[in-house]
Amino acid sequence: MRAIEITKPGQPDVLQLCERPLPVLKSGEVLIKVHAAGINRPDVFQRLGKYPVPPGASDLPGLEVAGEIVDGDMKDSGFAKGDLVCALVQGGGYAEYCAAPLEQCLPVPEGLTPLEAATLPETYFTVWSNVFDRARLSEGESLLVQGGSSGIGVTATQVASALGHRVFITAGSEDKCRAVEALGAERGINYRDEDFVAVVKELTDGRGVDVILDMVAGDYVAREIECLADDGRLVVIALLGGAQANLDMNHVLRRRLTITGSTLRPRPVAFKAAIARQLREQVWPLFAQKKIKPVIHHVFPLEEAAAAHTMMESSTHVGKIVLQVLAD
Repeated sequence: MRAIEITKPGQPDVLQLCERPLPVLKSGEVLIKVHAAGINRPDVFQRLGKYPVPPGASDLPGLEVAGEIVDGDMKDSGFAKGDLVCALVQGGGYAEYCAAPLEQCLPVPEGLTPLEAATLPETYFTVWSNVFDRARLSEGESLLVQGGSSGIGVTATQVASALGHRVFITAGSEDKCRAVEALGAERGINYRDEDFVAVVKELTDGRGVDVILDMVAGDYVAREIECLADDGRLVVIALLGGAQANLDMNHVLRRRLTITGSTLRPRPVAFKAAIARQLREQVWPLFAQKKIKPVIHHVFPLEEAAAAHTMMESSTHVGKIVLQVLAD
């Protein structure tokens, strides 16, 4: 099969087209003929040598795919050969065929193409796990999303808004802010020109937000604590602003705040399978109801993976960047 491999840690041009044997299936896995694969920030970190591959996972990049099941044991699963699915994987997505744990597969949502569905697993699994499971965003509560125009950002915005929550986001331009407002955010905050703490306090009459989804960390953390409501929860899922933070822990004690974080890739199949079940029950119907939708910024052919990574690192995109492997 054709695949994209990382020849050595480095810039996007280290991503090269190669020939690889088809994946050998493990127990509980299915083989997917890949129509498309989503590009995600962890792929960039892996290419740079900053995100180790979990033991036993493919060294090929790519954490989400969509396509056709062509092999594997699907007994009592409700899936069959020929079904179109999207799947969260530990690696190997930038290829014509990919092995995926059956329990991490979801049907392509009603009304979507496999190309569109390839944009969903990594961001939807991540958002559901962190915003709704870990941070427990509940009825009547509000959410602030840092990096609101990213794949994670547009996912969190749409899902939380569709479920009735007030959503505020930060982004690096007025155009990005307006684009995410069109997806359900109540207010986009241009972090280059505005103080997100002051804006959030103003919009919430001084109360603050209940949950913050943070991909920045670093010096953002102290400021985020300022704009959390009492009993608020901050969940960190990336460290784009650095791993060190200087905090006034008095706020945490007096206002009963929670600071937490997680990474999804190394978690076991059973953990991700539980997320898949919740997504299928509570989120997948929202696609058919037209309450949420895939947001695709650009599609590249598989062999142009380097160009896709260049675009990802430019941070000019709104939503997802996709590699098309097979025409829908």
